[in-house]
Amino acid sequence: MHRILLIDDDELLAAPLAAYLRRFDFELQAALRPSEGLALLAGGSFEAVILDVMLPEMDGFEVCRRIRQGSDVPVLMLTARGELSDRVVGLELGADDYLPKPFEPRELAARLQSLLRRARPAAPTVVAPGVTAPAPDSAAVLQFDGLSIDPLRREVRRQGEGVELTSTEFELLLLLAREPRRVFTRDEILNRLRGRDAELYTRAVDLLVSRLRRKLEPLVCIKTLRNAGYTLALGPAG
Repeated sequence: MHRILLIDDDELLAAPLAAYLRRFDFELQAALRPSEGLALLAGGSFEAVILDVMLPEMDGFEVCRRIRQGSDVPVLMLTARGELSDRVVGLELGADDYLPKPFEPRELAARLQSLLRRARPAAPTVVAPGVTAPAPDSAAVLQFDGLSIDPLRREVRRQGEGVELTSTEFELLLLLAREPRRVFTRDEILNRLRGRDAELYTRAVDLLVSRLRRKLEPLVCIKTLRNAGYTLALGPAG
């Protein structure tokens, strides 16, 4: 089962949510306080974190900031319905997705499944015992001027140095790198990354691109085409 950490001070939420998520192969462990949640995350192997914004001790934004200091585990933030500012701040701090409260458990399960699919490296194809098929083109390392992207290992190297990206940042970079001459609109990016019809929240894409650009500096990797979208700005490796 996939281990998920819930950090939420609502004592009535964890038990029914855990029971519901078990049918989707999720094992939910809950923490009512941020300090407890951060300790569990440091000592355990969790594949994703569900993080509420309104918490005692410190708010969810500070918790997200601390998580990102040492982990790229996918983070889904629970925000107040209609609070666009919460979503913006969460994404700026490195959250991978958001879900307004109150939410439908089925939508939460779908969001978690999408996050885990994006974070999971592709498995090699075994054609016979002890024999692994050659990596398909989709798993080949992508080489650009100053940048390499390994889809299989989910590793990015900038001028020879490793770059730590969240699962969503990696998927955005991979999306642009696989079609380097194509311009992707903001809505296309939202739909591709979430794997379903997304809310038209184009500001989320702008924030995601901004985070990715900062991490890839001094390279200028992503070009903005006004009123059109984004495209990869790097040429092929020489």
